[in-house]
Parts: sequence; C-alpha cells; structure tokens
Amino acid sequence: MTRLAVIGVGAMGRSHARVAHELSDVELVGVSDVDEKAAARVAERYGTACFADYAALLDRAKPDGVIVAVPTSAHFDVVRDVLAAGCHVLVEKPIAATLDEATTLAKLGQDAGRVLAVGHIERFNPAIAELRRRLAAGDLGRVIQVHARRLGPFPDRIRDVGVIIDLATHDLDIMRFLTGSEAVRVYAETRRQINTSREDLMSGLVRFADDTMGLLEINWLTPTKIRELFLTGERGMFRVDYLTQDIYFYENAEAGLEWSPLSVMRGVSEGSMTRFAIRKVEPLRAELEAFVRAIRDGDQGDTVNAADGCAALRLALALIKAGEEHRPVELG
Repeated sequence: MTRLAVIGVGAMGRSHARVAHELSDVELVGVSDVDEKAAARVAERYGTACFADYAALLDRAKPDGVIVAVPTSAHFDVVRDVLAAGCHVLVEKPIAATLDEATTLAKLGQDAGRVLAVGHIERFNPAIAELRRRLAAGDLGRVIQVHARRLGPFPDRIRDVGVIIDLATHDLDIMRFLTGSEAVRVYAETRRQINTSREDLMSGLVRFADDTMGLLEINWLTPTKIRELFLTGERGMFRVDYLTQDIYFYENAEAGLEWSPLSVMRGVSEGSMTRFAIRKVEPLRAELEAFVRAIRDGDQGDTVNAADGCAALRLALALIKAGEEHRPVELG
C-alpha cells in the first residue's frame, strides 16, 4: 500500500485527493492547506487526517509520495521541503515559477534519488496516447504543423499566473512530446482584457529544430471550453478533442481532374475521415497510477519528469517575453 498525501486543496488538490482515495492500492494519509477549514472538509470527505501546516503532515503522516497543488509561487519552497523529508513528489504544472527554481528542484530530486514528476496531465489523455502510437507507426508521415486551441472562460481560481503559464504549458509539453524535437524560436502576441496584471489571451508561434511549426491559440475569454489539437502532415491531418477523448484522421487523397460543385467546397484531394474508437479513462487517475508505479519501481517510469517540466516552463517564459517585447525570441 502506497501512502500518499496532498498539499493544497484547491480545485486540483481536491481532485487529487478524490482519485488517491479511490485507488485500491493507495492510502490517503493526509491533506494540508493554509485554509484549515478547506483542508478539514476534504479530510472529512475522504476519511483522512487534516493539517494546516504541511511540515506537520510530513512529520506525522509520513507519506511515501506527496502531491503538491499549491499556487505556482509556492511550488519551490514546498517541493524543496517535501524532497528534504525524503518523499517522492508529483507537483502540478508548472514545475516552478522561474527557470532557476525549476532547475534547482530538478537537481534536488536527482540528488535525493526521489521521483519528481510534473502534472502535465494531457500526456495521460488516451487520445494523445493513441495519437502518439499512430505517429510512431508513420500514419501521418512527416509532421508539418501542430496547432493547439485551448480556449475557455476566465477561471476564478487563477491569481498568480497568466494564461500562458496556466494553459499554454499543456500544449507546449504535448508539442515536444509528439514531435520529439526542441524549439529554436518563438513569437507571441498577447493581450490583457480581464486579468489586467497578466495576459489572458495569446496567439503564439513555435519553430522546432525539425522544422515543424507550432501554432497556439490560448485564452480565458471564450464563453465555452475548447480543447483541440490538429496535426497536419504529409498524409493528412489528425484532430484530437481532449474533452471528449476523440481522435479523427482526415486523409489526403490523390488529386483528380474532375470538377463538381462539391469538389469546390470540399477540395479535390480530400479523402476519407476516420474516427478511432478509444477506451475512455480519467487522465488524472492515469497520472496518479503512473506516479504510484514510479514510487514502487524506484524510477520515473511513465511520469513527466523534471527535465520535461523545465523545458515546458522555458518555452512558456520565452512566449511571455516575446509577447511583452513584441519580437521573436531565439532559444539556444
């Protein structure tokens, strides 16, 4: 039985506590939050111990692994202390607020010989797993462009980061994950409409070393939630709907010489469309299961490691800089 604890019981922390409680091979040994009443409600619901001070949780509950779901600005201090206590860590993305903090945490995790996983949850979406398998099989041929659309209404829970750190890090990680390539240059235009201290809209471009183009549309201004990914390649286009966990393939056909009114609308080289059947799973559950396996096996396993967390943060910070300075940012 793996002993897990949760530090921070906001929206994500409560979800982590629920899933940890549901896993048959996990014991949820405690939750902690500076809001003791909020922690008490979660603890009562899932029959576990409540702590206002996470140091007391680490000392008295003695967890094997800790899920850190506090605000981004507190990630460094909390993760550092959890690693120092000898625990494995799953920290919600981004890994830290600054790249210096992130690289320091990565080294601390390595030196401690502990799993330090980052909560880039979209990697555990079954549609992404299926898409990666089909890309590896060569179904798309060479990937030309990856286009991410992550739109929705402004979330009340966000206070310390803008839309790039909160949302775009998901897609930056997925772009690296699917292409296996590193970014060499980014550019972004940003806008502050509701969240006047930080950007709440971003249109961004990422050029990868293998010449793949990344396109991002990210905002907190759309009244309905949209989570889509398009991959255009030599043989057609994949479309992923993260929310429904559906994946579609639109195939390129041989261009013919015939003309018809329908061909004007559809395009003369448009081929068949296939919707693949995928077994639906809760990505958060899959993420926690991977974390537990990594703890038991003593390695990172299928988790998103600290190096990947650092890479996604680096790209997000470069996009923020590009938006603020209105210029492309080169990545060495």
